[in-house]
Amino acid sequence: MRAAQKLRVYSLMRFTSPASALATAVLLTSTLLSSTAASAAPAPPPPASSAAPAAAPAQQPPADPNLVVATVDGNKITLGDIRQSAANMPQQLRQLPPNMIFPMLVNQAVDQKAIQIVAHKANLETDPEVRAAMAAAANNALQTAWLSRQVTPTLTDTAIHDYYLKNYANKPPEKEVHARHILVKTEAEAQDVIKKLKAGEAFGPLAEKLSIDKGSAKNNGGDLGWFKKGDMVPAFSDAAFAMQPNTFSQTPVKSQFGYHVIQILDTRTAPIPKEDEVKDKIRQQLIQQGVRSAVEKATSEVKIVRFGPDGKPIPENAQPALPGTPTAAPAK
Repeated sequence: MRAAQKLRVYSLMRFTSPASALATAVLLTSTLLSSTAASAAPAPPPPASSAAPAAAPAQQPPADPNLVVATVDGNKITLGDIRQSAANMPQQLRQLPPNMIFPMLVNQAVDQKAIQIVAHKANLETDPEVRAAMAAAANNALQTAWLSRQVTPTLTDTAIHDYYLKNYANKPPEKEVHARHILVKTEAEAQDVIKKLKAGEAFGPLAEKLSIDKGSAKNNGGDLGWFKKGDMVPAFSDAAFAMQPNTFSQTPVKSQFGYHVIQILDTRTAPIPKEDEVKDKIRQQLIQQGVRSAVEKATSEVKIVRFGPDGKPIPENAQPALPGTPTAAPAK
């Protein structure tokens, strides 16, 4: 969901689960530095004498991707297999030393190969659910590969620079506000909050006590930090950007999340960011644009027919109805 389509209700966005923890662990052990040759090489011996001139380090040849690092029932696991598993390695894991990651990856590859072998022995590939899951995985891999080949060539430094000039450098600086809020369920509750503020009660403690947005309530008394107008839902932004610093809303502000009482702490004009500061953000935006264009290209090259609940084709621009949903009567 775009930031402009929602209020940052942090308590609804942050969650953890055993499944996510497991996924993190799997991700950690399914990645590898782009080069693992150093992990298999012993550390060089210390110089024999500090007085001896330092010899130039010998340049090691590239490690053979066909080098066997393990076997399972005679099935080989090669260095190339280990490197291939590193394709989705997060940037933060690239800082770890190869001699820490490499053994973990080999152990994981051994475990995976063992599971695959016993699964084949159990003929699980003939199970209908397993067969459907394997087909879905193959289709997803095909879609991802095609999209990648369409989008990746467009993510050039020139494209990023042009996007920066158009959307950042040549636009006037935007106003930002620093605000906090108290979110409640009903208008009557919001009116009660405003009454308390007018009576002199402090905003922060009220937010911590009454706000149902527990994320921001715990974050220094309802503090939402600095934001631009497009970062919040329109109802909230329109009210916040119409207010002056050191004031709070005199009437409740309604949004899809409930009723807000807003306090503006300060305003400023945001400086235009440098290109390096927004390069990653621009890259993500270009990826989103590229994917949309690629999908439009794919759908334009095929014939698509959608059917209604009655099994009959529906007009090209009409939306298909959920089976069992009554259709609207034709206009008279």
